[in-house]
Amino acid sequence: MKRTLHTAILAALAAPLLAAAAPAAIDARLADYAAAAKAADPAFAGFSAERGRALHERSFAGGKPETPACTSCHGKDARAAGRTPAGKAVEAMALSASPARYADPAKVEKWFRRNCNEVLGRECTAQEKGDWLSYMRSQ
Repeated sequence: MKRTLHTAILAALAAPLLAAAAPAAIDARLADYAAAAKAADPAFAGFSAERGRALHERSFAGGKPETPACTSCHGKDARAAGRTPAGKAVEAMALSASPARYADPAKVEKWFRRNCNEVLGRECTAQEKGDWLSYMRSQ
């Protein structure tokens, strides 16, 4: 009981710090993806939350049949929790709902690699990652 209360207090105290750090974490990811996108395409002119939304909602034929779109697990509302085909809960993707979600660059890359391969049937490009993160930031 005492440990649970201690954990709850620490979580409550840490939440504002995580929320404050979240935009900086996404800025760092976006800067990395912008550099990679520019290297891949010198005409790259920036990320688009609208393209990110379209990517999130679009169905693809190249990935797994049970996950043809990001919305298959994450739902159309990025601020709401989702559910995998196996029934596992998925935390909301929007920065406003899950501020600490994008803080660890290794985890961000791990999930992009896994989810892009499952949905698109390939790795996402730097521009796709940046567009998608821009959409999550806008939610």
